[in-house]
Amino acid sequence: MAEASLGGWLLWALLLHSAGGELYTPKHQPGYCAFYDECGKNPELSGSLASLSNVSCLSNTPARLVTGAHLTLLRRVCPGLYAGPTTTYACCSRKQLVSLEASMAITKALLTRCPACSDNFVSLHCHNTCSPNQSAFINVTRVAVRGGTEPPAVVAYEAFYQRSFAEETYDSCSRVRIPAAASLAVGAMCGVYGSALCNAQRWLNYQGDTGNGLAPLDITFHLWEPGQAAGSVMQPLAGNITRCNESRGDGAAACSCQDCAASCPAIVRPQALDATFRLGHMAGGLALIIILCSVLAVLAAVLTAFRVQPSLASCSYKGGMPDRSADPSLSSRLSLWTHNFLSQCFQSWGTWVASWPLTVLAVSVAVVVALAAGLAFIELTTDPVELWSAPNSQARKEKAFHDQHFGPFFRTNQVILTAPQRPGYRYDSLLLGPKNFSGVLAPDLLLELLGLQERLRNLQVWSPEEQRNVSLSDICYAPLNPHNASLADCCINSLLQYFQNNRTRLLLTANQTLTGQTAQVDWRDHFLYCANAPLTFKDGTALALSCMADYGAPVFPFLAVGGYKGKDYSEAEALIMTFSLNNYPAGDPRLAHAKLWEAGFLEEVQAFQKRTAGLFQVTFMAERSLEDEVSRTTAQDLPIFAVSYLVIFLYISLALGSYTSCSRVPVDAKATLGLGGVTVVLGAVMAAMGLFSYLRVPSSLVVLQVVPFLVLAVGADNIFIFVLEYQRLPRRPGEQREAHIGRALGSVGPSMLLCSVSEAICFFLGALTPMPAVRVFALTSGVAVMLDFMLQMSAFVALVSLDSRRQEASRMDVCCCIRTRELPSSGQSEGLLIGFFRKFYAPFLLHRVTRVVVLLVFLALFGVGLYFMCHISVGLDQELALPKDSYLLDYFLFLNRYFEVGAPVYFVTTGGYDFSSQMGMNAICSSAGCKNFSLTQKIQYATEFPEQSYLAIPASSWVDDFIDWLTPSSCCRLYAFGPHKDEFCSSTVNSLACLKNCVSLTLGPVRPTVEQFHKYLPWFLNDPPNIKCPKGGLAAYSTSVHLDTDGQILVTAES
Repeated sequence: MAEASLGGWLLWALLLHSAGGELYTPKHQPGYCAFYDECGKNPELSGSLASLSNVSCLSNTPARLVTGAHLTLLRRVCPGLYAGPTTTYACCSRKQLVSLEASMAITKALLTRCPACSDNFVSLHCHNTCSPNQSAFINVTRVAVRGGTEPPAVVAYEAFYQRSFAEETYDSCSRVRIPAAASLAVGAMCGVYGSALCNAQRWLNYQGDTGNGLAPLDITFHLWEPGQAAGSVMQPLAGNITRCNESRGDGAAACSCQDCAASCPAIVRPQALDATFRLGHMAGGLALIIILCSVLAVLAAVLTAFRVQPSLASCSYKGGMPDRSADPSLSSRLSLWTHNFLSQCFQSWGTWVASWPLTVLAVSVAVVVALAAGLAFIELTTDPVELWSAPNSQARKEKAFHDQHFGPFFRTNQVILTAPQRPGYRYDSLLLGPKNFSGVLAPDLLLELLGLQERLRNLQVWSPEEQRNVSLSDICYAPLNPHNASLADCCINSLLQYFQNNRTRLLLTANQTLTGQTAQVDWRDHFLYCANAPLTFKDGTALALSCMADYGAPVFPFLAVGGYKGKDYSEAEALIMTFSLNNYPAGDPRLAHAKLWEAGFLEEVQAFQKRTAGLFQVTFMAERSLEDEVSRTTAQDLPIFAVSYLVIFLYISLALGSYTSCSRVPVDAKATLGLGGVTVVLGAVMAAMGLFSYLRVPSSLVVLQVVPFLVLAVGADNIFIFVLEYQRLPRRPGEQREAHIGRALGSVGPSMLLCSVSEAICFFLGALTPMPAVRVFALTSGVAVMLDFMLQMSAFVALVSLDSRRQEASRMDVCCCIRTRELPSSGQSEGLLIGFFRKFYAPFLLHRVTRVVVLLVFLALFGVGLYFMCHISVGLDQELALPKDSYLLDYFLFLNRYFEVGAPVYFVTTGGYDFSSQMGMNAICSSAGCKNFSLTQKIQYATEFPEQSYLAIPASSWVDDFIDWLTPSSCCRLYAFGPHKDEFCSSTVNSLACLKNCVSLTLGPVRPTVEQFHKYLPWFLNDPPNIKCPKGGLAAYSTSVHLDTDGQILVTAES
């Protein structure tokens, strides 16, 4: 005990020495004050963020009895100090209570959603200012002498707390959230340490630091362990603490689960979803293979049985001779009759077309031209959502609903920069100690980025339609000034916003002393401070800079830098700059302005990329980039189209020719016929696309890029089948050319018809898919295949007739007007392809060994294909739609590597829900008094299991902040008198008339009446947040609630 007493006296001696050796509080005992009443402003401070409270007067005197209006005020501001109507003593005057209430208003606005935290915070500062035992735990260390006989003003003091008291107070507030900022409140109350490194000591130190721009005097907090005060004159404060999951018992609710982990019910971890496709208990892939193989085996058995049964019947002998009396089956007779009927039809048709080739060609050309003219009305869809998302899908409906009521999500224009050639370095920070910095975080590179950002900010692009320049302020997303935005209001997120895009502030340095160590602080210290505490209005360095962006909102570090591990933002490998623009529905002229500005953005960044190639690796994207790059592939594919059709033309020309001698090559060549065949295919494609253009069916680049190749492949097959059959089939004696062509068409026409119809049916079945791009592609392909077949049956048959007439007249191919000398007839030869297949390929394929090998290889490939089909990864990466030289490929690579932000998620409530009732609010909100399983609370539970829910942070709910905004504070106030009586009084207005709160103070959670709800909600949605009222809803929620003309809520969104 003696040792503890000696230690306490030694500690007190050291503290006295550090205070300058003068005792400003000689009496440290219960019932005595350390200061009392107000002595004006702190003369040591200037340039604060808000109007600072007056400091107290030095007064080491007994506590005063509080009565009357003074007692009423004390009971309202510091209810924990009320001890009865005649037994309440305090060390604060009425003026101090008024100042105390005003000084706590800002912080209470952040903490009020958790009553226990708010009460504990108030209790702590009420004890400091008003406790009747003030001198027992308060020691004044510095005063400012005033003139005459006036008492000195207290400008610094020490507060002694039991560590358990301080830590329990901090614990009750450590989880309180700021919904609009999707962050913790202590992150804005712990200085450079932010929420991640905050603790009780650091939390209190920040509140007592005049460098934060809000504290009126310096307070040094000492947290003592039990027994540490033994022998000391100081008696550390150890008041009663309300834990966050407890209620005071006066009607106040306990803090919600979102603000207090101890309030959370036990949530069972959901079972991980089994991504394996299953049929029953069997893996779906294996079951599918078994089913398909079984079907194939049954089909093979049935076909074999049908094949073998007639053979067995025909092999039955009677008297040594086979029985020929068996009649063919009904199916065989029906099949034979159908084939003969179709053959006769095609033979008659072919003979007629060959007899009137020019007429048929003229009609065919007229029909194709008429249909292809519809291409003048073609509408190309390049929006990925319109291409790949089914209009009736749940996601598409929800997006359409969101866009209809809240507008499309804003347009993103982003630049990501790295400096791989720059080595990292180590910086000894006065605030956080040694820190590793990456090479990209260098002042010269930041200045280059600042130059680019300012050029883009001031970029103007000429609009021919408007006959004026379009600037960023015309189209930018300006959350705090959406209706009359200036360049300073535009939402631009980058590291440079920590310096408000000011070159002077970026290069600013200052000397600072901290814990006895003096060092120079610069932009790196400010960056570290802002990365940990982005909501800071004034950092704790000697630079005294704000972390807020020039447009008035915080810039979170994951939006400014990328490629770091954990929270080590100084090791980030990439700088990220994002310009956010408003988005507009299709057809809105402002959308054209946005795209026009984005085109200028791309040009400027591309020029910067070339100029700084030795400094940076620059990747970038504008909102229009994906559509532009996908459209660019069409222009790049035109040469491919031309080459492919040229190759097929040459191949058809060479392969169709039947050459018997060199002298007949100019005559027997089929260049004109090959060109005609390719033209027929191309005409079918153009006619199909034109037909759908007439029908106002939007097309896509998939149709333009794939259908011509597809129909060319199908059409070439039919060309070969018909021409080679005509060459192979000998002309009968006395048979006319037209009849010969008709007989050849009758021979292969049914096969060509069945082949084309089956292909078209397959495409039309593909049109059953709800995916727009695939459906239009399938419909266009099916129609193109059928048109191609019809043109081949008409125009191409006519071309064959004309080509045969030319060949028989010994006229040269291409130059058919030139007639060569009379040459012997070429006769009917089988041609190269027929000869190759008859002499070589067919004998090889039908060999006994080859047949077995081919069958085994087919079955093996079939099994392997089924196996890998079950391992196909479902998805459509944007990179797959881009040309290989697209700048977006590098951007997507950097985006996946460096950007730490996922996709935004909105939870939308549709019309009909009653938000104005207490039950309706409690079923949505997540603050005190809300249901444990409200909408936002369920979302918060889901964030505990991100592997299953894919949600990273709880939702920001306008209902929560609206309730906090209504809570009696400096946010929602009314004019109590004057010409604007009962009208809204903004928190920025300093008027004695603004003394009336919107909602009266209640013991339980604040909930407005139905009338108050509808009256105050529009005010909340149009109130800009500021240092006095951080809960204003303009920036975060102005577009999250859709009201009708009567002020009724139609739909709302939580994000």
